[in-house]
Amino acid sequence: MPKKNKVSKRYFSIGEVAKEFGVSKSLIRFWETEFKFLKPHKNSKGDRRFTEENIQQLRIIYNLVKERGFTLEGAKQEIKNQKNRLKNQQKAVDKLVEIKSFLQELRNKI
Repeated sequence: MPKKNKVSKRYFSIGEVAKEFGVSKSLIRFWETEFKFLKPHKNSKGDRRFTEENIQQLRIIYNLVKERGFTLEGAKQEIKNQKNRLKNQQKAVDKLVEIKSFLQELRNKI
């Protein structure tokens, strides 16, 4: 898996990103069309400029497809499932906070 960038830059070119992941530029562009959440910024000339967030998204895609052997559809489904898990976890945390608040109010009344 590619290493995290040591130099803090705001934007990275597609060449830099491809080199970091050890893949071709065309694969990065292909993943961009397949995974709709991956949306790098484009300058006035149309050159892609990737942010740290975009690179993190690519790390997830790279891990699923290249390292774990998921198909593109399988990777999309896994990302969707992770998103749903995070939403469910947040709902559970919110409910627990609500219960904690209720119990604290109850304790204060006693």
